[in-house]
Amino acid sequence: MANILEATNVTKRFGGLVAVNRLSFSIPAGSIVSIIGPNGAGKTTFFNCITGFYQIDDGDIIFDGVSLKGRSPDKITRLGIARTYQNIRLFSQMSAIENILAGMEPRLHSRWFGAVLGLPGTRAEEEKATEEARQLLRFVGLRGKGDSLARNLPYGDQRRLEIARALAGNPKLLLLDEPTAGMNPRETAETTDFIRNLRDEIGITILLIEHDMRVVMGISEDITVLDYGEKIAQGEPAAIQSNPRVIEAYLGRGAAGAAHLMVDTTEAA
Repeated sequence: MANILEATNVTKRFGGLVAVNRLSFSIPAGSIVSIIGPNGAGKTTFFNCITGFYQIDDGDIIFDGVSLKGRSPDKITRLGIARTYQNIRLFSQMSAIENILAGMEPRLHSRWFGAVLGLPGTRAEEEKATEEARQLLRFVGLRGKGDSLARNLPYGDQRRLEIARALAGNPKLLLLDEPTAGMNPRETAETTDFIRNLRDEIGITILLIEHDMRVVMGISEDITVLDYGEKIAQGEPAAIQSNPRVIEAYLGRGAAGAAHLMVDTTEAA
């Protein structure tokens, strides 16, 4: 299977702090891959490097054959990468459907003067976009909630809306930053199934940061573990569960509580 993204020796520094250190990492197209690690390991920093919020100091990131180095976030979005955030970043005063339409902006052709003048091409594109937004709402399980303000939606629905907004740009690669954070067990199980269905139904490649080990072990085909900005392990869930370096990174040297990582994936949400 060809890789949709390949990072080679990626390094990101903040003054004297090396947040990501010579990280090499690849994502096969059509896969679900996770990055895990203790707090401060460099996971979200690496996300920010991929999406152009941070410019890398060394190395390179190739996406679908194109280098991302030096590109701005909007240009990277247009190449086909979308993301969600650890802390929900919806437009809270806008409706659900307006949030999704905002996510479509990078691929729409009409400009403000077309809307002001009421040009037929602009109206047709707006109508098509609105219908696509309603389809996305149905797809993510928010049928009938298009007119609800984002801030008034339940927490789990806000997470789904954020994913719908990311999907609105028709990305090839979706980066999810702790999508089940703050959810109860039922919401976590539903979101895990939803993420799996995203890949299975529309073929999108997914890169996941997640602290819930049941989610990670139950959904991932490959897992990379970071600690202090460096990759300390990579492999299938079964290998990661029993890796001594991973257990030490999470629980400390000589920790006896390795069972916290030894998740029975048959019971995973």
